[in-house]
Amino acid sequence: MPELSTLLAQVFTGLVLGMIYVLLAIGLSLIFGLMTVVNFAHGALFMVGAYFGVFLLSYTKSFWGAVIAAPLMVGALGLLMERFLIRRLYGRSSDDPLLLTFGLSLMLVEGVKVIWGKIGLTLDPPRALAGAVNLGFMSFPAYRIFLIGVTVAVLVGLYFFLGRTNIGLIIRAGSRDPLMVRALGIDLSRVWLVVFGIGTALAGLGGILAAAMGGGYAEMGVTMVIESFVVIVVGGMGSLLGAVVAGLLIGQVVGLTTLFIPKAAEIMVFMVMSVVVLVRPSGLFGGAGLARCA
Repeated sequence: MPELSTLLAQVFTGLVLGMIYVLLAIGLSLIFGLMTVVNFAHGALFMVGAYFGVFLLSYTKSFWGAVIAAPLMVGALGLLMERFLIRRLYGRSSDDPLLLTFGLSLMLVEGVKVIWGKIGLTLDPPRALAGAVNLGFMSFPAYRIFLIGVTVAVLVGLYFFLGRTNIGLIIRAGSRDPLMVRALGIDLSRVWLVVFGIGTALAGLGGILAAAMGGGYAEMGVTMVIESFVVIVVGGMGSLLGAVVAGLLIGQVVGLTTLFIPKAAEIMVFMVMSVVVLVRPSGLFGGAGLARCA
């Protein structure tokens, strides 16, 4: 039986991993909840966020600038993808956007290998976050606490954006009844563009934050996107609240299983999903889409 300090450290590690899952799953849920597009390129955009961060840091020497600019660059790439590629497939079979984004993910991975090479890159956090913080009952890396704080701030900002702004209200209304929103004279194509940009920017933010812990490499998004899809299935497709709860839950499952049974960590993720789907097929918070974010 591990010591209490070791157990607490692993719980916090699971919380950090859960926050990365949340950033990815929130973006996936936003896009699916409004557009019913399963974005298979999300993991590749997560990876691109890490590489953009390394690129920006090498030129600007500012980690803080890279953390702000890299997600914006990924979001801009997402805007281009939606406007010129995915938008052409609306109204067709749901398999078409899935196949398109799967192809885009392969292109992005190979493109990164061509530009930056097959060897992974490192991204060091700033000196201010290089040490550990004494929490009283244990010491924990300052950067990981920073990552938790950034994710919480993003979630709070997203909550107020969706619940207190006109654009946010249109997004929520569009997820419930797009025909009525169109009848009111609102151009939903612009709303879809904004949502896709926000969703992909969140993936980019997750990528650069994760890279500062373990570096960046071309295939880093493959496992993460699979587990992020598990998160949104467990939480409920299209539910933002479900994405947050399930992301934290899966993070703890991975963290604690790694401590007790390391070889079973990846299997446990799918076991949890299987149990949830058997008991509640729509997921923990499924069935209400974006309306459940409040």
